[in-house]
Amino acid sequence: MKAAILEQAGQPMVIDEVTIDKPGPHEVLIRTAACGLCHSDLHFIDGHYPHAMPTIPGHEAAGVVEAVGSEVRTVKVGDHVVTCLSAFCGHCEFCVTGRMALCTSTDVKRADGQPPRLTRSSDGAPVAQLLNLSGFAEQMLVHEHACVAIDPDMPLDRAAVIGCAVTTGAGAIFNACNVTPGEDIAVIGCGGVGLATINAARIAGAGRIIALDPIPEKRELAMKLGATHVFDASHPDARGAVMELTKGGVHHAIEAVGRQASADMAVALLRRGGTATIVGMMPLDSKVGLSAIDLLGSKKVQGALMGMNRFPVDLPRLVAFYLSGQLDLDTIIAERISLDQINQGFDTMRGGHSARSVIVFDS
Repeated sequence: MKAAILEQAGQPMVIDEVTIDKPGPHEVLIRTAACGLCHSDLHFIDGHYPHAMPTIPGHEAAGVVEAVGSEVRTVKVGDHVVTCLSAFCGHCEFCVTGRMALCTSTDVKRADGQPPRLTRSSDGAPVAQLLNLSGFAEQMLVHEHACVAIDPDMPLDRAAVIGCAVTTGAGAIFNACNVTPGEDIAVIGCGGVGLATINAARIAGAGRIIALDPIPEKRELAMKLGATHVFDASHPDARGAVMELTKGGVHHAIEAVGRQASADMAVALLRRGGTATIVGMMPLDSKVGLSAIDLLGSKKVQGALMGMNRFPVDLPRLVAFYLSGQLDLDTIIAERISLDQINQGFDTMRGGHSARSVIVFDS
């Protein structure tokens, strides 16, 4: 199969032939239909987060099940599925207490001594699987707890972006923040995750939905997806404008960029008792804190890995939201490209002026 291989961080990916193994126990072979380009991939591609090389990035994917290994119970051949990087074991402390996104079990990987799932066709050398998925390839071999069956009426190019951007953004609203209708929300950063957060806030019945981004095109998309007010995040008085509008700050501020300055702004926009939720992948040496006055005002900061999703339940519900017209994935997708255009797609992402690019594989 063809795949985009990252041989060295900071270098363009190369398109090459990769051999994929047959599914073992609890494994599922998927014919990839579409895979979104996510900023989290870019962190690995540009070397800001470490990973074994060579590797195949890509973690926001959808496709059709081609084969299943023994003991697979959750999907069957022919099912349309969405993958999710927060694969879960189902029996650790996090899983049994409903915090599946925090599962760190290695049960979803192949054990040491077993053959690798992916090898280079030319020489048989192992290729590392990024985030247990590696979606920038014509096929994926994953643990059954890394995918979920969805309604076959769902277009797979739209379904792909649910696997990360929408799961994270909507999960921040529905799971991490547990938004009460009427509460004021600020979303800092209007990329794929931020736009999904805004859309979910509208579905949840939030009051003021305030989007902050320095790029005019993204502020326009935010308005289309449900923002009631937009501000230029780079303007020196952006915080003052939000505080004046809300008469003291928002109930929830969601940081969806992964920058220190935007995380600090999330804290600064809170009213007394408000919560800042950080979903962006920040540099590993970053810190987000509260002052003594913030603590006296009962403000909080929390992380929300992948929107603290329970993806076997959450993803089918998000699909239903799309099919009922409540979730607008068409606006989030800016372009559809081929696998051969993947490096140009990430160059577009680095420019920061568009929403999601999605690779669509030939059927």
